[in-house]
Amino acid sequence: MAYYVDEHIKNIQRVFPEQGRYNFLRYDMNENPEGLPVWFVEEVKESITPEYLAIYPEPDRFLAKYADYVGVPRDCVTCTNGTDQAIRYLLQTFCGQGHDVVTVTPSFEMYWVNCNILGLNHVPVAYNDDLSFNMQNLIDAITPNTDVVVLLNPNNPVGDAFSREDVVAAVEAARANDAVVIIDEAYHYFCPNTFIDLTQTYDNVIVMRTFSKLFSLAACRLGVIISNPQIIHYVNNTRLTFDVNALALLFGEKIIDHPELVDDLVAAEREGRAWTIETLQKRGWEARPSEGNFIFVRTHRPAGEVAADLEARGILVKSWGSGMLKDYLRVSTGSKAAMEKLVDALATVDAA
Repeated sequence: MAYYVDEHIKNIQRVFPEQGRYNFLRYDMNENPEGLPVWFVEEVKESITPEYLAIYPEPDRFLAKYADYVGVPRDCVTCTNGTDQAIRYLLQTFCGQGHDVVTVTPSFEMYWVNCNILGLNHVPVAYNDDLSFNMQNLIDAITPNTDVVVLLNPNNPVGDAFSREDVVAAVEAARANDAVVIIDEAYHYFCPNTFIDLTQTYDNVIVMRTFSKLFSLAACRLGVIISNPQIIHYVNNTRLTFDVNALALLFGEKIIDHPELVDDLVAAEREGRAWTIETLQKRGWEARPSEGNFIFVRTHRPAGEVAADLEARGILVKSWGSGMLKDYLRVSTGSKAAMEKLVDALATVDAA
């Protein structure tokens, strides 16, 4: 049967996340290894009534609170079904087929995946061999054919953060070529510098935030786009009518209502990350810090083998088969209690 299939979708090769992770200790996808406190989840559950579940989602109350929380006008924010969907909306809205999307590499794979699906030209700008990055190389890659420039701050998977000077230079270079700049701040709360203020001073800057990392709502799928009212208007024209579910909105709203919870989550992760780096280094590993909720560990044995041995013990970490990170494990970080379990297991399977 010769039915039509879009050529870009037909030819792409997708690799989806591993399933069956519920019974593992999870340090592989930069989730909070422990999740939100039980008392908080129970408090939110009290608002989930049969009537609540029967009503279509209404995001306006959450968005009003969120705009106030980050200090921008209400018409400068919108929400999406995770930042995965935000990426699709933004590339679909602001990049024409055959035009360029400039990103660093390595970086979050959903940018190049969506470029392939949408028929966009992905232009990756590589890190140096020592995992440093030269912003001038990215600026040089911006041309009149560029519609979108993407910066992750901090970047995943490398974990570095960009200086304000470098980001402003990239924004101005993009603006000179009529391109928008997406600044993906998924890991913002682990690295406090933010570029939200640039959304109010430049007309081509878009910031994304997620509730999947520090806020521990990966299962709910809640992302936010912050920009100027015109860009938000265009994104809302693209959006599905009910793309963010009511449970995600409720949990997001309740987190904003509990700023002390956010402070506790930040403090616990920082303590756990610092303890893990110090402990691993004392025990003979090279532990490379990052500005996100993850670190890199250079293993004594091949990293892939160590990851497989940890998985056999019920612990998941991230490894790469090739590329500049092939000798490292990426380990998500959380509280000290969560990290002690990882360090003890690593000492068993990768002793010096």
